[in-house]
Parts: sequence; structure tokens; C-alpha cells
Amino acid sequence: MDLSSLSYHKFVNFAMEEARLCTTLTPLPYQEKVRTMKVKDDKTVLHALSYQAPKIRLLRSLTIDGGSAMQVLDFAGIPEPMFDMPIFCANFFTIPSLSIIVLDLNPLYDTRTQQYYKEKYYLKLLPLGQKYAELLPWGDKITSESLSFFSPIVIWTKFATSQTKHDVLFSAFRDYFKAWLELVDQALPETNSLQILRNKEAQHRYLTWRAEKDPGHPLLKKLVGEDLARDLVRNFLFEGVDSLGTKAFLDYFPEYRREDGSVNQKRSVIGKSYETRPWNSKGEFIGEMS
Repeated sequence: MDLSSLSYHKFVNFAMEEARLCTTLTPLPYQEKVRTMKVKDDKTVLHALSYQAPKIRLLRSLTIDGGSAMQVLDFAGIPEPMFDMPIFCANFFTIPSLSIIVLDLNPLYDTRTQQYYKEKYYLKLLPLGQKYAELLPWGDKITSESLSFFSPIVIWTKFATSQTKHDVLFSAFRDYFKAWLELVDQALPETNSLQILRNKEAQHRYLTWRAEKDPGHPLLKKLVGEDLARDLVRNFLFEGVDSLGTKAFLDYFPEYRREDGSVNQKRSVIGKSYETRPWNSKGEFIGEMS
């Protein structure tokens, strides 16, 4: 299947236009650096956008346009630490035969154990999540470690690439992003300095996990080389991992420490995975806690 018609640029254009209706976006400089990066594959083009706004520390997108062979979107909206809002997350990878999709409002705090946080942000969104969980069914196994960063409305799916599914995904992206912008609009700043510090550490923990375990790193390494790929991951995709805190990956996730002190590169060290959706329609976690 020719993927040229399934570009993710319209997803980004929609999100940025919608955001501009709600807030004032200020460009950040790193997007210019991406534009000057030389890609080893002449058929592939990187497109990057990066902004900040009131209440939003980072709103950024990276699309990898491989023409008819590959289309990739990595889009995120990350709030300022004085807010405990979820992080908007869209990670889409498409080749002619298969699309692998994660779409979520990633929780700052684990909704499996933090009932108040789950009710605060997700209770009203459960019908939205249920709608798209039926249209875009659970995508087979996912590791238990990843679940702490997912919400009850997460869309984790795999499907045979088609225009029909692409259109459903675009609809889901639009609805989820508008829901996130509504949370941004309604958010009130935290005044308790200790809670702000907790939010900051929770966000840093999230960014540290994502930067270390990002499944897109090998592709970026292939396209721009190891040094630029690492720079992209730490200073653009997950900016804040080197500035919001000083803890390292193994400080947050000591179970990944190998005998020689290095980080275990496996996605899971617990070894448990979920083949079916571990939340019910009420947003209750029905899987086993690891």
C-alpha cells in the first residue's frame, strides 16, 4: 500500500491550529536544529515543531516521512510542573502492512493506585475511551512496566494499514487532543510548593523512562546516527530529562540494574504482559498488579 496518502502531517496541523484557538504558542529553538539535520536516507524527511504556552511546558511533534515506505508521528503535550495534568501522547508507526499505535493522556500518577487522580482526570473521559477501544481494539501483549504510564482510556492497537483505519485514528486523535486542551483550559495552578515538587519529580520520572526505553531510538539512530539520535531523544522528544531533576534511570527503576551496574536493555524485567485490555468500561484495573 502506498503510504503517501496516509501522512501524519494533517494530524499535526489540526493539533497546532486547535491549540492556537485556545492559547498562545511560543516557538522553541530546537525545531530549527532538526530542520538542518542531515538524514542518511535521502528518501526520508524529518519534520519538527516545538512550542511552549501558558500551562504547557512543551508542545512538540516529530514526523518521519518515508514516503510510500513509512510514516511516523511522535506528538506530545507536557504541562508545567505546577499542574498535575496528564501528558498528551501520540506515538504512531505505519508501514504498508501494519500500523502500531499508542494514543493516550498519560497520567502523571499511576491510576491503578491513585484513585483520586483517576477520578479527577479520567472519570468523564471513560465514554470517549470506550468508544475508541471498540473501534481500535487492544493490540496484544504489553509489558506490565509500561502500564503505570498508561491511563484507563489508552488506545494501544495494531491493525492492517488502510485508509479506513487511518480515518478512525484521525478521529480519535482529534477527540483526545480536544479533551486534553479542555483539561488544560480548566486547570488551576498548584499553590503547595511540596506538591509542585512532587509533580516535577513525577514528570521527570516519566521522561526518564521514556528517554531510556523509547522504541523509536533505533530508527532515529539509523536515520541520523547515534549522537544526533540521543540528542533528539533527550533535548527534544523528552526535553526536561536533563533539567527537571538529577535522578538517573536506575534511581527510579533499580530493578533494571545489571550486575555490572549498567541498565538492562530489556523492555520488561518482571516478565509479565497483558494480552487483553486490563481496564474495564468503568476504568477499573482488572489485571494483576506486579
